[in-house]
Amino acid sequence: MAGMISVGKSTMTEILAKELNTTPFYEPVNDNPILSEYYKDPKRYGFDLQIYFLNKRFRMIKEALADNNNILDRSIFEDYLFTEENYESGNMIKAEFDIYKDLLDNMMSEINSKAKSRPDLLVFLDADFETILYRIKKRGRSFEQVDNNPELEKYYYRIWLKYRKWYDEYNISPKIKIDLGKHDVSEPEQKEYVIRQIKNKLKEIDIEDN
Repeated sequence: MAGMISVGKSTMTEILAKELNTTPFYEPVNDNPILSEYYKDPKRYGFDLQIYFLNKRFRMIKEALADNNNILDRSIFEDYLFTEENYESGNMIKAEFDIYKDLLDNMMSEINSKAKSRPDLLVFLDADFETILYRIKKRGRSFEQVDNNPELEKYYYRIWLKYRKWYDEYNISPKIKIDLGKHDVSEPEQKEYVIRQIKNKLKEIDIEDN
């Protein structure tokens, strides 16, 4: 699974895990000791946050590789996108950015050495920017809110734009884009439509692989 902050990755992961009878792995957010501090002072905590997430995602992938049947609510492949934004915004110095890239390369080398080095399918969850802002507000995490914080809204918009380029360039595995701005999975008919699209893509991959 991949996609913008608050687009609906955890919800979709839960839905698909039940539908496909698979094991879900969730991004560590609620027990993250750095995330709220980052929103208060991104220049102080930019590097710390990215290292924390990278370490957690790497551990999650290793656990997932122990079982061939699972779904992750965020991929390690999009982690660089956030780190690049932090560097470009001045929240990380070049030395920190270089350390991060070297560590990521080492981790990816180990992942690529495994029997299964890539996802079967990347599901990219998309939505228009206004929908993203609405869902961030609805989720209610105080440190994520853009009210009276135009700089944070600009940050979200830059990430939103970067995701478009990232998805277009992603070529590590088969991929599919699902517009959760148009398809509200809280509605049974819309949920079934989205599930059907993903299942059809999985069948298509199986045909190609055979």
